Amino acid sequence: MNQDSQLSGEADRGDTRPILIVPYMWIGDFVRNHTVVRVLNERWPNRPVDLLTTSLCAPLVDYMPGVRDAIVWDLPRGRLAVGRQLGLAKLLRERNYGTALVLPRTWKAAIAPALAGIPERVGFVGEFRFGLLNRWRWGEKKLPRFIDKNAALAQPDGAPLPPEWPVPQLRVPAEDIVRWRQANGLSAGAAVALAPGSVGVSKRWTYYPEAARLLAERGLEVWVVGGPGEKGLAQEIVAAGGAGVRDLTGNDLRNGVLAMAAAGVAISNDSGLMHIAAALATPTMGIFGPTSPYLWAPLNGLAATVVQDKSVLSCQPCQSTICKMNDHRCMRDIAASEVVEIAQRVLGEAGLRAMT
Repeated sequence: MNQDSQLSGEADRGDTRPILIVPYMWIGDFVRNHTVVRVLNERWPNRPVDLLTTSLCAPLVDYMPGVRDAIVWDLPRGRLAVGRQLGLAKLLRERNYGTALVLPRTWKAAIAPALAGIPERVGFVGEFRFGLLNRWRWGEKKLPRFIDKNAALAQPDGAPLPPEWPVPQLRVPAEDIVRWRQANGLSAGAAVALAPGSVGVSKRWTYYPEAARLLAERGLEVWVVGGPGEKGLAQEIVAAGGAGVRDLTGNDLRNGVLAMAAAGVAISNDSGLMHIAAALATPTMGIFGPTSPYLWAPLNGLAATVVQDKSVLSCQPCQSTICKMNDHRCMRDIAASEVVEIAQRVLGEAGLRAMT
């Protein structure tokens, strides 16, 4: 297959060789990768799609329709790790991939597919990857959003962006949710899941303890969801909210997926758990301050996008992980009572839809 026909869907219809996606490994970005999977499934229904993943993100693949397998391989961020790269290349070579989509622009992401001799290695120009990739794409900086940059690699070279991309999907069997509730001693009623963590302190709304207290006072069950890094935040929220608030943070991302699947509504910062909840079709409220909802909100759509609207801030959105104005007004001026009122409205609307 030549470069003009690569990923065109118009040539080599009989090709059944699997496709490998080398994705970004942040949790939210990994969920977004499912759009790329869906584009490839539509274009080549007879070619299996596999995802390279870290052990952290691996549980997500179990809930992604259209993915054949996960290649779990942890590579260190700060060094080349030649032995690990060679080991991964050997594994990829054994799987006889015909195409690899290398989504990150780093040269390290392209090493193993090149060493494995995968015939078509597709990616944007970046970090001197000449020789590692052989199907170059240009114009990345002209694409407006992160998802546009990634999903465009699954299209024919030069094809226009569609009006809408397929949205990411995560599907959890109902029986898994029932077992998870029972194992954690949780009732079958509607609960509010709070996701107080994020990469970057500027994206963290600080009134989760007060919101948990207000929600619990209204008779709602409240769960705090996150990883081990959110354990301190969870303890603070539980202390403020009382007996109706449960700390469900832990080391296993699967626990977070199940919690978001079981929740009646999820309230989250701009974080990986927000993308997980939205992809599960759980009504999701995203709280945005320093980041742009247009650029970073889930494609699935949110039940509510909560932003500070009391004043115009010249610094917003700054896209920074640390507030450079030292007052964090873009998040501090979003009141807990406002978020709780929206959450109750969203729960009510979800209940009405369930009855119709």
